[in-house]
Amino acid sequence: MSAPNVEIEAIEQVVATVEHSQNNELPDEFAALFRADAIWTTGGGKRLYGRDAIAAFTHQVLPGAMRETTVTFEVEHVLFIRPDVAAVKVLQTYRTPNGEEVGTPLFVMAKEDDHWHLTACQNTTVHPSPGD
Repeated sequence: MSAPNVEIEAIEQVVATVEHSQNNELPDEFAALFRADAIWTTGGGKRLYGRDAIAAFTHQVLPGAMRETTVTFEVEHVLFIRPDVAAVKVLQTYRTPNGEEVGTPLFVMAKEDDHWHLTACQNTTVHPSPGD
């Protein structure tokens, strides 16, 4: 397997862990995926600076949030900015009894100590266009 394929698989594993942590309401597992100095912008536009702030926010909102809800995360595209920095476009689909909500997060990830970490992330909700 070529080096880029190995790296893409490692990046996909981080994204799978994001999915697992959200579906199972595990805020500590989620927060552990971030660099200490990470930036996270939520789907609602809240800007969080640093893993501690991300963890505190996640501990407030995640427990109970997934009741009757599941979410999937699919890596759509990986752009290696450098061998140790990647921009990862993700398709995020929440499924509830009332239907689906789609998001298109962008995860900028950095590889440090042989592990990929979420570094600068923007979660974007997709709103249907008129006529859709």
